[in-house]
Amino acid sequence: MQSPIEQINYALNILELPKLITKSDVKKQYRFLSKKNHPDQGGDAVKQEQINTAYKLLMKYIEEFRYTFDDKEVSNQFPGAKHAEQFKP
Repeated sequence: MQSPIEQINYALNILELPKLITKSDVKKQYRFLSKKNHPDQGGDAVKQEQINTAYKLLMKYIEEFRYTFDDKEVSNQFPGAKHAEQFKP
């Protein structure tokens, strides 16, 4: 299972976004990529699902926590995730 930092970085990569963005930037990029990759427009269904999942994750994070996606900020929002990493075999 990925840590919250890895999940957010993966979502940012899928949506081709930098770490310092706004909520409207996320929405604009999601709409742009959805139009480009939607299966009804000849796009790939798997890629569209990745885009949808990434969008939901980023929007949930923005709604519940912060706008910045740098590693330090994400670690502050999920302190237990870093603690659990120390005890992995």
